[in-house]
Amino acid sequence: MNQLLKIRKMSTASVPLSALRMKYMEKKEAFLEENIRVKEPINLFNEWMSQAMQTEGILEPNAASLATVNSKGCPSNRFVLLKDVTADGFTFFTNYGSRKASDIENNNNVAMTLYWCPLRRSVRIEGTAEKIPKEDSLKYFHERPRASQIGALASEQSSRIPSRQHLDQIEKKIKQDLGDDKEVPLPNWGGYLIRPRLIEFWQGQTDRLHDRIVFRKHAGVEKEVDNVLIHPAENGWVYERLAP
Repeated sequence: MNQLLKIRKMSTASVPLSALRMKYMEKKEAFLEENIRVKEPINLFNEWMSQAMQTEGILEPNAASLATVNSKGCPSNRFVLLKDVTADGFTFFTNYGSRKASDIENNNNVAMTLYWCPLRRSVRIEGTAEKIPKEDSLKYFHERPRASQIGALASEQSSRIPSRQHLDQIEKKIKQDLGDDKEVPLPNWGGYLIRPRLIEFWQGQTDRLHDRIVFRKHAGVEKEVDNVLIHPAENGWVYERLAP
């Protein structure tokens, strides 16, 4: 890490991006199948997330890159905040009029990636997204800070606006109308649950022989098990190791 910082402090004109290198894990710290306490990806994800939350330098461990595809097949990617993890999948919230919501309406296949640099770890999730029940969205909406609730009400996400001042004026009017006590009404906003069919756990190795262990779950996947390349896991999942 110190060497990387030294390189960054040098003139950007003399140091190409190709020269940037980070020290990852050593072979003795490899991510091995036998070290997975429970062969089930949601449980493993929660273990990794717990460690990320306790790691200094990871300010937003739940920051995740979400990829969607529109009706023309063009991909789009942006960061969201992962807000819940259950046996069913992974939940994030957004405006239902946003670009990502429009993409999901046309094609609900999505992908999500989390990266925890200090741990040299990443998790990739592939699956389908669906709206969560409105009452669950409403419950979470009113658990947010009041300023965040008003911000969500003020912004028709992804729509064109003439200026920042326009947005500030809308927010000001909402605050005047609601005062300090009125409940902020739920806008066109809520959660999506990603039901995963693939979850990949990646851990970086300094020699670039990175560890990649993938869990998959779909109809008939258990028939692929050969106990050589593909192994049975719990709750209908199978797992396999991929070359880096």
